[in-house]
Amino acid sequence: MLAENYISSQIDVNPKSISGTVKLLDEGATIPFIARYRKEKTGGLDEVQISEIETLYTFFKELEKRRNFILQKIKEKGKLTAELEKQINGCFDADQLEDFYLPYKEKKSTKAETARKNGLEPLAQIIYAQREFDPYFKAKSFVKGDVKTADDAIEGALHIVAEWVSENTSMRNSVRDRFEKFGVVSCRVKRKKDTEPEAAVYKDYFKHDENLRHIQSHRFLAMMRGEKEGFLSVSIEPDAEKAINDIVFKCVPKRNNCGKLVAKAAEDAYKRLLQPQIESEYKKKLKEKADKESVLVFADNLKHLLLAPPLGNKSVLAIDPGIRTGCKWVCLDKFGTFLEKGTIFPDREPEKSSQIIQQKVKALNIEAIAVGNGTAGRETEQFIQNIDFGNAKPMIFLENEDGASIYSASETAREEFPNLDLVYRGAISIGRRLQDPLSELVKIDPKSLGVGQYQHDVNQTLLKEKLHEVVVSCVNKVGVNLNIASKHVLQFVSGLGQQTAENIIDFRKENGRFDTREQLKKVPRLGNKVFEQCAGFLRISDGKNVLDKSGIHPESYDLAKKMCHAVGAKPEDMFVNPQKLEGISLENFVTPEVGLPTLKHIVSEFKNPGLDPREPRKTFAFDPRIKSINDLVVGMKLAGIVTNVAAFGAFVDLGIKENGLIHISKMSHNRISSPNEVLKLRQEVYPRVVEVDIARKRISLSLVEG
Repeated sequence: MLAENYISSQIDVNPKSISGTVKLLDEGATIPFIARYRKEKTGGLDEVQISEIETLYTFFKELEKRRNFILQKIKEKGKLTAELEKQINGCFDADQLEDFYLPYKEKKSTKAETARKNGLEPLAQIIYAQREFDPYFKAKSFVKGDVKTADDAIEGALHIVAEWVSENTSMRNSVRDRFEKFGVVSCRVKRKKDTEPEAAVYKDYFKHDENLRHIQSHRFLAMMRGEKEGFLSVSIEPDAEKAINDIVFKCVPKRNNCGKLVAKAAEDAYKRLLQPQIESEYKKKLKEKADKESVLVFADNLKHLLLAPPLGNKSVLAIDPGIRTGCKWVCLDKFGTFLEKGTIFPDREPEKSSQIIQQKVKALNIEAIAVGNGTAGRETEQFIQNIDFGNAKPMIFLENEDGASIYSASETAREEFPNLDLVYRGAISIGRRLQDPLSELVKIDPKSLGVGQYQHDVNQTLLKEKLHEVVVSCVNKVGVNLNIASKHVLQFVSGLGQQTAENIIDFRKENGRFDTREQLKKVPRLGNKVFEQCAGFLRISDGKNVLDKSGIHPESYDLAKKMCHAVGAKPEDMFVNPQKLEGISLENFVTPEVGLPTLKHIVSEFKNPGLDPREPRKTFAFDPRIKSINDLVVGMKLAGIVTNVAAFGAFVDLGIKENGLIHISKMSHNRISSPNEVLKLRQEVYPRVVEVDIARKRISLSLVEG
């Protein structure tokens, strides 16, 4: 089966689109590039669909590699029949592929292998055939060496039969089917562990049973974490008696003495071999499913965080709040360049602190103030709000500072500000993320941004790959100013990487600003293929070629000029009066290589060159009455910001230390399958307080009225 056919069998996408996408991936094209500039070849697939195709294509190639290995190994043993080869070539399930290989794998020191060495395989064949009336009489002829009695011979032979049963594809599928339909996930607290304080977090799972088919991913991950930490034991199994009966029915056609022995071997095969193996298989499947779902939740949260509204090019005074050591402040110009720093003590020196802030706002023409939302953040914000700035009061924001401390101690921060103390670096990060969240947050490991669910429990390779994909997608969606972008942003541009990004920065330092995209080809290690992938996402706002400020790819410049010429205009005029293109017949410009998707993209870019897809940042205020959890009253309706979205609900910042939780059941009158159908990260919400548990510091919220 071709890769395209396999992928087509897994997802509802046109086979022609799949074929075009696979070809582009093989050529080294990136997902953002394919989605934006190769719509004709993909049928207009978006990044999510292309990513899914890439995942399935990677799986297919790995499966093919494993298939070829298995065929070769079986062939080397002289056991590869035409029928077996056909079955293996027609299998696209990884577990069942291993089933075909199982009887031919090199065996470790097992009970069955010991029995074979003792010459008992012929006896096992006699018993399994179920034609012999008296198997014990036959067994006497196998008594020799380590086999002391006929009973020993029978026991050894049954170990071989049990192995045959456990390695039979039909038997394994029968057990899988019963696990799939009737399997139960059972979780129990380990003996004497229930009294340990650390185990209390898993109290809901001390005695918990749940159908395998219905278990939620976040619950399974919690159980597995509890097992890993030594508090819980987790098992998966259907009704054992019924599972054994299924096997016996398949492998015991005759109820004679041999049949009874085979039934005994079948029971042993299930309990000792099949059940543990299939249980392990399903634990792995559940874990993979849970990992995938949790990673997707994390990825969706990260996307909304990175694409959060930017304040833009405005001068900012940023404050990292502190009580004992004071509040560290820094001033940044509209491009995020560090200007000045200092410390204020609003609690001990309120008048002096007010004067310092007033002075800096006036002297440096500060347009916005960002206050970190950590300890004392709310109090510091209130202090700033009360300062008299006259008619030049700057906008004031309480800025999420998750990850700022991680950044301040990082190699990146040390490289940027080698002579600054950690706290001032953290304040700079807070201010810059107000100006442009994307450009600043790409410097921080996404796992440090506080937007994940069970992030330490999931497959770390999968998590890292998916989060990297999200960062790349967001950077390319927004676009990058080639002349001011840092290497930390540039490395995520389509086709680039860390080394090429550094080369661009070095080139810029040595040769000055870029005047055209074409100059990129002079950067070391940036050849034609890399240029093709990255050029459309790198913008030059005031260069020699006006098209360089848009998302029009250089490969389409001649076409764009022809379209302008057709309406009697130049490209520079078109950006001012894009309505001239409204009457143009795009069909006249269609060629075998260029279709309507590219032409429509060119028109769109003339209308909105380099349009930032993010909404502008707006001010937001928490309820000034609420200073702590003690101020909350059931029935209150409060302003809040969504800080994290999980599979079971969303956490909301109410401007106090504790976040509230909107459970998925409290988000809509209609049934929803995921919280992100209603809410997204950093969204402003106005929930109602439905329960306050001060002792446990828990706040339950609802978006549903009544």
